[in-house]
Amino acid sequence: MTEMTAMAAEIREAPDALARFFEREDQTLATIGAKLRELRPPVIVTCARGSSDNAAAYFKYLSEILIGTPVASIGPSVASLYGAPLKLKGAVVVSVSQSGRSPDIVALQAAAKAAGAYAIAVVNVAGSPLAEGADATLPLHAGPELSVAATKSFLSSAAALAALVAEWKDDAGLRSAVRTLPAAFAAALAVDWSDAVAEFAGASSAYVVGRGPGLPIAAEAALKLKETAMLHAEAFSGAEVMHGPLQLVEPGFPIIAFHPKDRAHPAMTESNARLKRAGAHLYVVEDGPVAPGRLACPATAEPLIDPLPMLAAFYQLAEQVARARGHDPDRPTRLKKVTETI
Repeated sequence: MTEMTAMAAEIREAPDALARFFEREDQTLATIGAKLRELRPPVIVTCARGSSDNAAAYFKYLSEILIGTPVASIGPSVASLYGAPLKLKGAVVVSVSQSGRSPDIVALQAAAKAAGAYAIAVVNVAGSPLAEGADATLPLHAGPELSVAATKSFLSSAAALAALVAEWKDDAGLRSAVRTLPAAFAAALAVDWSDAVAEFAGASSAYVVGRGPGLPIAAEAALKLKETAMLHAEAFSGAEVMHGPLQLVEPGFPIIAFHPKDRAHPAMTESNARLKRAGAHLYVVEDGPVAPGRLACPATAEPLIDPLPMLAAFYQLAEQVARARGHDPDRPTRLKKVTETI
Protein backbone atom coordinates (compact mmCIF):
# COMPACT_ATOMS: atom_id res chain seq x y z
CA MET A 1 0.00 0.00 0.00
CA THR A 2 1.33 3.43 -0.99
CA GLU A 3 2.10 5.72 1.93
CA MET A 4 -0.25 8.70 2.14
CA THR A 5 1.29 11.95 0.98
CA ALA A 6 1.22 15.00 3.23
CA MET A 7 -0.95 16.69 0.60
CA ALA A 8 -3.56 13.93 0.84
CA ALA A 9 -3.48 14.02 4.64
CA GLU A 10 -3.84 17.81 4.74
CA ILE A 11 -6.77 17.75 2.31
CA ARG A 12 -8.51 15.37 4.71
CA GLU A 13 -7.82 17.77 7.60
CA ALA A 14 -9.77 20.60 5.90
CA PRO A 15 -13.17 19.91 7.55
CA ASP A 16 -11.70 19.90 11.06
CA ALA A 17 -9.48 22.90 10.32
CA LEU A 18 -12.44 25.02 9.25
CA ALA A 19 -14.60 23.83 12.15
CA ARG A 20 -11.79 24.89 14.50
CA PHE A 21 -11.70 28.35 12.89
CA PHE A 22 -15.42 28.86 13.46
CA GLU A 23 -15.19 27.63 17.05
CA ARG A 24 -12.39 30.09 17.88
CA GLU A 25 -13.10 33.13 15.70
CA ASP A 26 -16.90 33.55 15.57
CA GLN A 27 -16.73 36.69 17.68
CA THR A 28 -13.81 38.06 15.66
CA LEU A 29 -15.85 37.60 12.48
CA ALA A 30 -18.81 39.43 14.02
CA THR A 31 -16.59 42.28 15.21
CA ILE A 32 -14.88 42.79 11.86
CA GLY A 33 -18.21 42.51 10.03
CA ALA A 34 -19.66 45.24 12.24
CA LYS A 35 -16.57 47.37 11.56
CA LEU A 36 -17.08 47.02 7.81
CA ARG A 37 -20.71 48.09 8.16
CA GLU A 38 -19.54 51.09 10.18
CA LEU A 39 -16.81 52.05 7.70
CA ARG A 40 -18.95 51.58 4.57
CA PRO A 41 -15.79 51.51 2.42
CA PRO A 42 -16.24 52.77 -1.15
CA VAL A 43 -13.66 50.25 -2.30
CA ILE A 44 -11.71 47.28 -0.98
CA VAL A 45 -8.24 46.37 -2.19
CA THR A 46 -6.67 42.96 -1.76
CA CYS A 47 -3.05 41.99 -1.21
CA ALA A 48 -1.94 38.41 -1.91
CA ARG A 49 0.01 36.11 -4.20
CA GLY A 50 -0.40 32.57 -5.51
CA SER A 51 -3.16 30.48 -3.96
CA SER A 52 -3.90 33.28 -1.49
CA ASP A 53 -4.60 35.60 -4.42
CA ASN A 54 -7.15 33.10 -5.71
CA ALA A 55 -8.84 33.19 -2.29
CA ALA A 56 -8.84 37.00 -2.46
CA ALA A 57 -10.41 36.86 -5.93
CA TYR A 58 -13.16 34.59 -4.56
CA PHE A 59 -13.77 37.23 -1.88
CA LYS A 60 -13.93 39.85 -4.65
CA TYR A 61 -16.81 38.08 -6.40
CA LEU A 62 -18.78 37.55 -3.19
CA SER A 63 -18.29 41.18 -2.12
CA GLU A 64 -19.29 42.60 -5.47
CA ILE A 65 -22.28 40.26 -5.94
CA LEU A 66 -23.65 40.42 -2.39
CA ILE A 67 -22.52 43.83 -1.11
CA GLY A 68 -22.01 45.82 -4.29
CA THR A 69 -18.64 47.16 -3.15
CA PRO A 70 -15.92 47.03 -5.83
CA VAL A 71 -12.83 45.01 -4.95
CA ALA A 72 -9.49 45.35 -6.74
CA SER A 73 -6.21 43.50 -6.37
CA ILE A 74 -3.12 45.70 -6.03
CA GLY A 75 0.17 44.21 -7.16
CA PRO A 76 2.45 44.04 -4.10
CA SER A 77 5.37 45.37 -6.14
CA VAL A 78 3.52 48.70 -6.46
CA ALA A 79 4.64 49.26 -2.86
CA SER A 80 7.64 46.96 -2.40
CA LEU A 81 9.55 47.86 -5.59
CA TYR A 82 8.02 51.01 -7.02
CA GLY A 83 7.19 52.81 -3.79
CA ALA A 84 4.15 54.33 -5.50
CA PRO A 85 1.99 56.67 -3.42
CA LEU A 86 -1.46 55.19 -2.85
CA LYS A 87 -4.74 57.05 -2.37
CA LEU A 88 -6.87 54.83 -0.14
CA LYS A 89 -8.53 57.12 2.39
CA GLY A 90 -11.69 55.39 3.61
CA ALA A 91 -10.80 52.11 1.86
CA VAL A 92 -10.14 48.69 3.36
CA VAL A 93 -7.18 46.48 2.49
CA VAL A 94 -7.61 42.72 2.92
CA SER A 95 -4.33 40.78 2.92
CA VAL A 96 -4.29 36.99 2.64
CA SER A 97 -1.20 34.91 3.39
CA GLN A 98 -0.57 31.46 4.83
CA SER A 99 2.79 32.44 6.34
CA GLY A 100 2.17 36.18 6.77
CA ARG A 101 5.81 37.00 6.24
CA SER A 102 6.50 37.64 2.54
CA PRO A 103 8.16 41.08 2.44
CA ASP A 104 6.14 42.39 -0.51
CA ILE A 105 2.78 41.48 1.05
CA VAL A 106 3.82 43.08 4.36
CA ALA A 107 5.03 46.18 2.49
CA LEU A 108 1.80 46.64 0.55
CA GLN A 109 -0.33 46.31 3.68
CA ALA A 110 1.83 48.92 5.42
CA ALA A 111 1.63 51.26 2.42
CA ALA A 112 -2.15 50.87 2.24
CA LYS A 113 -2.48 51.67 5.95
CA ALA A 114 -0.26 54.72 5.54
CA ALA A 115 -2.52 55.81 2.68
CA GLY A 116 -5.58 55.71 4.94
CA ALA A 117 -6.91 52.16 4.57
CA TYR A 118 -8.18 49.94 7.38
CA ALA A 119 -6.16 46.70 7.27
CA ILE A 120 -7.56 43.19 7.71
CA ALA A 121 -5.13 40.25 7.59
CA VAL A 122 -6.20 36.65 6.98
CA VAL A 123 -3.28 34.47 8.08
CA ASN A 124 -2.48 30.97 9.26
CA VAL A 125 0.44 32.16 11.40
CA ALA A 126 -1.08 34.44 14.02
CA GLY A 127 2.19 36.01 15.20
CA SER A 128 3.47 36.84 11.72
CA PRO A 129 4.55 40.34 10.61
CA LEU A 130 1.43 40.66 8.46
CA ALA A 131 -0.84 39.86 11.40
CA GLU A 132 1.03 42.20 13.74
CA GLY A 133 0.79 45.07 11.26
CA ALA A 134 -2.96 44.76 10.65
CA ASP A 135 -5.81 46.61 12.34
CA ALA A 136 -7.77 43.35 12.57
CA THR A 137 -6.70 39.74 12.08
CA LEU A 138 -8.51 36.54 11.17
CA PRO A 139 -6.23 33.66 12.30
CA LEU A 140 -7.13 30.50 10.40
CA HIS A 141 -6.00 27.90 12.98
CA ALA A 142 -5.51 25.43 10.11
CA GLY A 143 -2.38 24.00 11.73
CA PRO A 144 0.99 23.32 10.09
CA GLU A 145 0.91 22.59 6.37
CA LEU A 146 3.90 20.47 5.34
CA SER A 147 3.12 19.90 1.68
CA VAL A 148 4.29 22.69 -0.62
CA ALA A 149 0.82 22.69 -2.19
CA ALA A 150 -1.60 24.78 -0.13
CA THR A 151 -4.89 22.92 0.33
CA LYS A 152 -6.45 23.13 3.79
CA SER A 153 -5.07 26.65 4.23
CA PHE A 154 -6.64 27.77 0.96
CA LEU A 155 -10.01 26.24 1.82
CA SER A 156 -9.87 27.84 5.27
CA SER A 157 -8.88 31.23 3.79
CA ALA A 158 -11.65 31.25 1.21
CA ALA A 159 -14.25 30.02 3.71
CA ALA A 160 -13.15 32.62 6.28
CA LEU A 161 -13.55 35.34 3.66
CA ALA A 162 -17.01 34.03 2.74
CA ALA A 163 -17.91 34.12 6.44
CA LEU A 164 -16.62 37.69 6.62
CA VAL A 165 -18.90 38.72 3.74
CA ALA A 166 -21.84 37.10 5.55
CA GLU A 167 -21.07 39.14 8.67
CA TRP A 168 -20.51 42.32 6.67
CA LYS A 169 -23.89 41.87 4.97
CA ASP A 170 -25.41 40.63 8.25
CA ASP A 171 -27.10 37.89 6.24
CA ALA A 172 -28.42 35.09 8.44
CA GLY A 173 -28.97 32.73 5.51
CA LEU A 174 -25.45 33.11 4.15
CA ARG A 175 -24.01 32.94 7.67
CA SER A 176 -25.81 29.64 8.25
CA ALA A 177 -24.76 28.23 4.87
CA VAL A 178 -21.10 29.09 5.43
CA ARG A 179 -21.18 27.33 8.80
CA THR A 180 -22.15 24.10 7.00
CA LEU A 181 -18.89 24.12 5.01
CA PRO A 182 -16.99 21.77 7.36
CA ALA A 183 -19.68 19.13 6.75
CA ALA A 184 -19.76 20.02 3.04
CA PHE A 185 -16.00 19.52 2.80
CA ALA A 186 -16.35 16.11 4.47
CA ALA A 187 -19.08 15.13 2.00
CA ALA A 188 -16.99 16.34 -0.94
CA LEU A 189 -14.00 14.31 0.22
CA ALA A 190 -16.15 11.18 0.14
CA VAL A 191 -16.80 11.41 -3.62
CA ASP A 192 -14.87 9.26 -6.07
CA TRP A 193 -13.39 11.01 -9.11
CA SER A 194 -10.88 8.25 -9.86
CA ASP A 195 -12.34 7.67 -13.34
CA ALA A 196 -10.82 11.00 -14.40
CA VAL A 197 -7.30 10.26 -13.16
CA ALA A 198 -6.06 8.45 -16.26
CA GLU A 199 -7.40 11.18 -18.56
CA PHE A 200 -5.45 13.95 -16.85
CA ALA A 201 -2.42 11.78 -16.09
CA GLY A 202 -1.94 11.28 -19.82
CA ALA A 203 -2.70 14.85 -20.88
CA SER A 204 -0.17 17.43 -22.09
CA SER A 205 -2.49 20.39 -21.43
CA ALA A 206 -5.90 21.09 -19.89
CA TYR A 207 -8.40 23.87 -19.20
CA VAL A 208 -10.37 24.56 -16.04
CA VAL A 209 -13.46 26.71 -16.52
CA GLY A 210 -15.81 28.62 -14.18
CA ARG A 211 -17.93 31.75 -13.93
CA GLY A 212 -18.38 34.25 -11.10
CA PRO A 213 -17.10 32.83 -7.79
CA GLY A 214 -16.24 29.66 -9.68
CA LEU A 215 -13.59 31.42 -11.77
CA PRO A 216 -10.99 31.97 -9.02
CA ILE A 217 -11.65 28.39 -7.91
CA ALA A 218 -10.88 27.29 -11.47
CA ALA A 219 -7.68 29.35 -11.27
CA GLU A 220 -6.71 27.60 -8.05
CA ALA A 221 -7.43 24.19 -9.61
CA ALA A 222 -5.28 24.97 -12.65
CA LEU A 223 -2.48 26.17 -10.38
CA LYS A 224 -2.56 22.89 -8.46
CA LEU A 225 -2.28 20.83 -11.64
CA LYS A 226 0.78 22.85 -12.62
CA GLU A 227 2.59 22.83 -9.30
CA THR A 228 1.87 19.23 -8.22
CA ALA A 229 1.41 17.24 -11.44
CA MET A 230 3.57 19.35 -13.81
CA LEU A 231 0.56 19.49 -16.13
CA HIS A 232 0.11 22.66 -18.15
CA ALA A 233 -3.36 23.86 -17.17
CA GLU A 234 -5.03 27.22 -17.72
CA ALA A 235 -8.16 28.69 -16.15
CA PHE A 236 -10.73 30.69 -18.09
CA SER A 237 -14.18 32.07 -17.51
CA GLY A 238 -16.95 30.29 -19.38
CA ALA A 239 -17.28 33.48 -21.42
CA GLU A 240 -13.61 34.18 -22.16
CA VAL A 241 -12.87 30.60 -23.20
CA MET A 242 -15.16 31.19 -26.19
CA HIS A 243 -12.69 33.71 -27.60
CA GLY A 244 -9.06 32.78 -28.35
CA PRO A 245 -8.74 29.72 -26.07
CA LEU A 246 -11.50 27.83 -27.93
CA GLN A 247 -9.18 27.57 -30.93
CA LEU A 248 -6.91 25.16 -29.02
CA VAL A 249 -9.73 22.75 -28.15
CA GLU A 250 -9.28 19.69 -30.35
CA PRO A 251 -10.95 16.26 -30.06
CA GLY A 252 -10.08 14.75 -26.68
CA PHE A 253 -8.81 17.98 -25.10
CA PRO A 254 -9.51 17.58 -21.33
CA ILE A 255 -11.52 20.31 -19.60
CA ILE A 256 -12.96 20.54 -16.08
CA ALA A 257 -15.91 22.92 -15.66
CA PHE A 258 -17.09 24.02 -12.21
CA HIS A 259 -20.87 24.29 -12.53
CA PRO A 260 -22.73 25.34 -9.35
CA LYS A 261 -26.40 26.24 -9.67
CA ASP A 262 -25.98 29.99 -9.24
CA ARG A 263 -27.08 32.78 -11.59
CA ALA A 264 -24.34 31.80 -14.06
CA HIS A 265 -25.63 28.22 -14.42
CA PRO A 266 -27.51 28.71 -17.72
CA ALA A 267 -24.60 30.58 -19.29
CA MET A 268 -22.16 27.88 -18.18
CA THR A 269 -24.48 25.20 -19.58
CA GLU A 270 -24.28 26.89 -22.98
CA SER A 271 -20.49 27.25 -22.73
CA ASN A 272 -20.11 23.60 -21.80
CA ALA A 273 -22.20 22.56 -24.79
CA ARG A 274 -20.01 24.60 -27.16
CA LEU A 275 -16.84 23.10 -25.67
CA LYS A 276 -18.23 19.60 -26.19
CA ARG A 277 -19.16 20.43 -29.80
CA ALA A 278 -15.56 21.54 -30.32
CA GLY A 279 -14.46 18.05 -29.26
CA ALA A 280 -13.47 18.63 -25.64
CA HIS A 281 -13.45 15.71 -23.25
CA LEU A 282 -15.48 17.65 -20.71
CA TYR A 283 -15.83 16.85 -17.02
CA VAL A 284 -18.56 18.92 -15.36
CA VAL A 285 -18.33 19.35 -11.59
CA GLU A 286 -21.89 19.58 -10.26
CA ASP A 287 -24.44 18.11 -7.92
CA GLY A 288 -26.22 15.00 -9.16
CA PRO A 289 -25.77 11.27 -9.61
CA VAL A 290 -22.57 9.84 -11.02
CA ALA A 291 -22.72 9.92 -14.82
CA PRO A 292 -20.28 9.95 -17.76
CA GLY A 293 -18.65 13.35 -17.93
CA ARG A 294 -19.90 14.39 -14.48
CA LEU A 295 -17.66 14.76 -11.44
CA ALA A 296 -20.37 14.66 -8.80
CA CYS A 297 -20.13 16.85 -5.71
CA PRO A 298 -22.96 17.45 -3.22
CA ALA A 299 -24.38 20.99 -3.19
CA THR A 300 -24.85 23.20 -0.15
CA ALA A 301 -27.81 25.49 0.59
CA GLU A 302 -25.98 28.43 -1.08
CA PRO A 303 -24.72 28.06 -4.67
CA LEU A 304 -22.20 30.90 -4.24
CA ILE A 305 -20.22 28.80 -1.75
CA ASP A 306 -20.58 25.52 -3.67
CA PRO A 307 -17.26 26.07 -5.52
CA LEU A 308 -15.40 25.53 -2.24
CA PRO A 309 -16.48 21.91 -1.58
CA MET A 310 -16.04 21.31 -5.32
CA LEU A 311 -12.43 22.41 -4.93
CA ALA A 312 -11.94 20.13 -1.92
CA ALA A 313 -12.94 17.18 -4.11
CA PHE A 314 -10.73 18.46 -6.92
CA TYR A 315 -7.70 18.64 -4.64
CA GLN A 316 -7.93 14.87 -4.17
CA LEU A 317 -7.99 14.43 -7.95
CA ALA A 318 -4.93 16.68 -8.38
CA GLU A 319 -3.00 14.68 -5.79
CA GLN A 320 -3.89 11.41 -7.55
CA VAL A 321 -2.97 12.81 -10.96
CA ALA A 322 0.40 13.99 -9.64
CA ARG A 323 1.25 10.53 -8.33
CA ALA A 324 -0.02 8.87 -11.53
CA ARG A 325 2.37 11.10 -13.52
CA GLY A 326 5.26 10.03 -11.27
CA HIS A 327 5.58 13.22 -9.21
CA ASP A 328 5.74 13.82 -5.48
CA PRO A 329 3.00 16.41 -4.84
CA ASP A 330 4.56 17.33 -1.51
CA ARG A 331 7.89 18.38 -2.98
CA PRO A 332 7.73 20.09 -6.38
CA THR A 333 11.32 20.30 -7.57
CA ARG A 334 11.40 24.08 -8.14
CA LEU A 335 9.05 25.36 -5.44
CA LYS A 336 9.22 26.11 -1.72
CA LYS A 337 6.46 26.18 0.86
CA VAL A 338 7.04 29.82 1.75
CA THR A 339 7.99 32.09 -1.13
CA GLU A 340 9.33 35.39 0.14
CA THR A 341 9.32 37.89 -2.71
CA ILE A 342 10.05 41.61 -2.70
